[in-house]
Amino acid sequence: MSKEVTIYTDGACTGNPGAGGYGAVLIYNGHRQEISGGYKLTTNNRMEMMAAIAALKSLKEDCTVTLHSDSKYLVDAVTKGWAKKWQANGWKRNKKDKAKNPDLWQEILDLCQQHQVDFVWVKGHAGIPENERCDELAVAAAKQPNLPADNGYGN
Repeated sequence: MSKEVTIYTDGACTGNPGAGGYGAVLIYNGHRQEISGGYKLTTNNRMEMMAAIAALKSLKEDCTVTLHSDSKYLVDAVTKGWAKKWQANGWKRNKKDKAKNPDLWQEILDLCQQHQVDFVWVKGHAGIPENERCDELAVAAAKQPNLPADNGYGN
């Protein structure tokens, strides 16, 4: 039986695009881990996605995950099957429009093959303690000096 992990994630940007950060809180069996990171030029949506990716990548073995995010973009694209459809269409949303962030969507879809992930939307800034903590982590990460480049931004 796989471990059941609860994850909360959030992303933040100091402009959109601008410096960005992500934060995640992972909870398993009474243990808690916080992770965060940032990039010097990125978008809010990319940071929302990076929070989920970083959290899922930090798991040491296959897990059953409930991932809470206040990003409708992230949650809807996975739960409504949009990301898989974009992937099947060569990363196009329709005949002429490219899907944004295909690099990160590919990573998320791959991680969802490895782990059993249930994405749950939560209202942001609504007093949910773990979501508020993720926001604090993301904002602090975006303000760090000497942030690396987000190599996938702009592709």
